[in-house]
This record gives sequence, C-alpha cells and structure tokens, in this order.
Amino acid sequence: MAVVILGSGVIGTTMAYYLARAGHQVTVIDRQPAPALETSYANAGEISPGYSAPWAGPGVPRKAIHWLLMHHSPLVIKPMLDPAMWRWGLSMLRNCTEARYQINKARMLRLAEYSRDCMVDLRREIGITYDDRALGTLQLFRTQKQLDGAQRDIDILKQYGVPYQLLDKEGYLRYEPGLAPVKDKFIGALRLPGDETGDCFKFTQTLADKARELGVEFHFDVTVESLQHDGKKITGVKTSTGVIKGDEYIVAMGSYSTALLRPLGIRIPVYPVKGYSITVPISNPQRAPESTIMDETHKVAVTRLGDRIRVGGTAQLSGFDMALVEQRRRTLEFVLNDLFEGAVNPAQTEFWTGLRPMTPDGTPIIGATSLSNLHLSTGHGTLGWTMAAGTGRVMADLLSGKKPQIDTEGLGIARYS
Repeated sequence: MAVVILGSGVIGTTMAYYLARAGHQVTVIDRQPAPALETSYANAGEISPGYSAPWAGPGVPRKAIHWLLMHHSPLVIKPMLDPAMWRWGLSMLRNCTEARYQINKARMLRLAEYSRDCMVDLRREIGITYDDRALGTLQLFRTQKQLDGAQRDIDILKQYGVPYQLLDKEGYLRYEPGLAPVKDKFIGALRLPGDETGDCFKFTQTLADKARELGVEFHFDVTVESLQHDGKKITGVKTSTGVIKGDEYIVAMGSYSTALLRPLGIRIPVYPVKGYSITVPISNPQRAPESTIMDETHKVAVTRLGDRIRVGGTAQLSGFDMALVEQRRRTLEFVLNDLFEGAVNPAQTEFWTGLRPMTPDGTPIIGATSLSNLHLSTGHGTLGWTMAAGTGRVMADLLSGKKPQIDTEGLGIARYS
C-alpha cells in the first residue's frame, strides 16, 4: 500500500518508520529542508507519560487569572479578533470539570504509557541514541496547596498502575543533588520514575535515516497546497512541485492541519499554543540537573540533554505569530538560575519558539475521517515527543488492518461530533 504522510516532525517521521517496517510504500512531504525543524526542533526534551495530563481541569480558570498577573507568567494571551482562538478557549473551559479531567487524562495516559513501551522496544531494535536518559521526572512544589493539588493526579496514577514517589526535601535531593543549595524553596516533590528524557530533534533525524533504509521517500522543500478529493476519498495532494498520489493519506502537520482540512468540511479543534525554550551548554555538571525538573509554580521544565540544559515553557495564545519575545526568554532564564544557578554558560544560549498543536481536551486526534482514505495524527500539544512512538505504532496497525495493542476509544475525531 502506498501511504502519503504530510509532515516530517517527530509524529510524521515515526509513523513513516513503523509503516515502512510493516511493508508499506511511504512518502513524506514537508515544507522544511529536513525533518523536525518546526515544533519538534527544541521542545522541553521530556518523554513524560506520568506527567501526561490535560491543561483543562478543575480550578484552572481561577488559576489562569493568577498566572496572567504573574511577572514570570506561564500563560500569555494576546488579545486578538480570532474566532478560532475564542472557540478553542470556550471549549477548553467546558473541559474544566472533574469528570472531563478524569476521562481526558485517562485517554492521554493510555497512549503515553504505551508510547514509552514502544520507545524502549525501538531503542532495543535499532540501537538509536539521542542524548537519552531514563531517570524520571521530578515535579517540584513550592507550596502546600500545590502539593495537595497533586492528589488528583496521584489517584489516576494509582488507578492505572503508574509508579510514582511522593518525596520530602531529603528524598528528592537523592535524585537531584544539584538542588541542594535551593532545597528550602520547595516543600516536596512528586517523582515519576518511568519518565525519560532526550533530544527530540536528534531522535527524529536519526529515525528518518533508518526510515530511508526501509525505503521511505522524503520530499523536502515542498509546500502542501491542498487535498484533492472526489467527495468520498482523497485523490491526490496538490503541492508546490505537482500532485502526489497514494492509496492512503495521513495529515500530521501539527497546528497547520486545521486550515488544510477545513475546505474538506473536516473541522478539528486544534489551535497553536506557542511555547519557548532556551538551550545552554553545561559549565558546572555538579550544579546541573540529572533528568527533568518541572517547576509547578512557573510551569517550566528544566531538562538535561547530554552536555546541555534545555529549559522549556510558556503557553502563549497568539495565533501563528512566531516572534521571539524577550520577556519569555527572561522567564526561562529566571527559572534556570533559580534552580541551578552557576550550572551553565549563558553566553551561548539558543532561544527558540514553536507552535504546539493543542486540542481543548488535551487528547490528540488519531485515526480515520469521513473520507475513506484520509487519516489524522495531530493535536498532541506539549506531548508529541512523549506520544510519538505509540502514535506511530497505532497508525501503522490501523492502516495495516491490525487491531492496535491499546484501546483507541476516545482518540479519534468522533469524540467531537
């Protein structure tokens, strides 16, 4: 079967590998000159199934007001006359109930845990390396209220058998000794030992090479203009270099999937949520993190990637604006210095931004559409890197006529109908 994948981020490339491994003829189209040069390029570096949770939850509307008033705010909303943004926001608010939170988190956790297992198998099968570490995630709490609020997530972790540790100051220092100088800033931590870290860009680039060895064709510097169809199925992809045809088609264009699908009458609630990161070389390893630290107050992740530290965070609603905002950089630098002062050489900082494709309920959209040969794989939000391997494996099974190894209930577009 000839499969055409639109998008060569970590989601598109991972699907290409699994589909080629299953024996399909795969073509990948991307407007960039190489894989993983947009949202997958410099994300926070976390493979965090245990931390997979929707942004929409009980108490979030009230918290959002507080966040907007913070100097180093984790949330930024740029006032815009953008109906899509306001529709998305209202839909997110409707998901801020305890019942919806439980459903959405369970769906996300199911895919993320499976994805982590797929990643373990993938490393064993092809020996892929990407500055990977399997040392867990540490979520730091500065207040008792934050610690008490973690109980909802702990209940779900228990329900699905996800290992966790609730730690006091001395407990979390056993795993992150670099925090010793600032231990009095935090009252405790939740550790998720099954989480991993790694450079998503390195992973995607290397996996693309492995996919080429299996026969995958990558068409770079090619812009997707539209999808041609006859009302029942896709007949071709109109691109800047001509029409590309296949038997099956998968849209994995992140935030840009929404506009591409709209002319087909397929409406998905995927909206770009802008995030930022800085990447800095380590100058003092003793002060650097061992794995990933999540600062619950600022919603910023600090991750060790080999001899570098990646700091990622901020949720900015501003459409497709790709400007680098200096205030967001200062927030990331503040958190890094607040936790690991003296660990890096700030003169060599790389500042980056990307658009996370977010659904209002947090769960990605994976699977079939109303057109018989068109499939979706988008809306992974901040968890594309976490869910990539599982998504690739699920999509390869679906297109191969096999039953996926996990329940796919609630992962498709049908949940919005």
